[in-house]
Amino acid sequence: MGEVIGELLPVALGVAISPVPIIAVILMLLAPHAKAASVAFCAGWVLGISAVVTMVAVAVDPVDDSESGDPSTLASVLKIVLGAAAVLLSVKSWRSRPRGDEEPTMPKWMSAVDTLTATRALGLGALLSAVNPKNLTLCLTGGVMIGCGALSAGEQVAAVVVFVVIGSCTVALPVLGYLTAQQRMQQPLDDLRQWLTAHNAAVMAVLLLVIGVAVVGKGVAGL
Repeated sequence: MGEVIGELLPVALGVAISPVPIIAVILMLLAPHAKAASVAFCAGWVLGISAVVTMVAVAVDPVDDSESGDPSTLASVLKIVLGAAAVLLSVKSWRSRPRGDEEPTMPKWMSAVDTLTATRALGLGALLSAVNPKNLTLCLTGGVMIGCGALSAGEQVAAVVVFVVIGSCTVALPVLGYLTAQQRMQQPLDDLRQWLTAHNAAVMAVLLLVIGVAVVGKGVAGL
């Protein structure tokens, strides 16, 4: 199990460092009615990651039927495909980065994120974690690693929990910090939002490239 957790850590960290959901939750926290929407968004984010990783892990579990625990050919191919997808997304993200004094382009829905109700924030959190191509690629990769890791049912559950906790920490921690120290957190959160907005594309490009190459390498090694 330790080897699988080790492989999962950088992928889960990639989900955690995804700037867009962090910016979204910070905007909610800086809005007049911050608590309900931000908590709901965090819950949706956790549910979305959990659902994708669990379903993929269950779906690919029969793929690895070797007694030695070596990855099957199909599992290795899946890793190569997902790793290649991460690399392609990295190139796309890098090419979309702002140049010079150009203002960074953020999703149009983000302009209204501070007015979201709790219900819509819940749905948005789930969509960003489970449908956004960058996060979906990483969550699929995590699910494949767990499913083809020759783990028992209990170990798979533990691995999913580890992945979800790490992948959700950067969304959950600002919410918890705000709820416990609202006044002190406002300025640091706003500073973090501005930095992430400016460097969103570059951060994701580097992150996806590193993870994608690593996952492709794991897949090639398993063939």
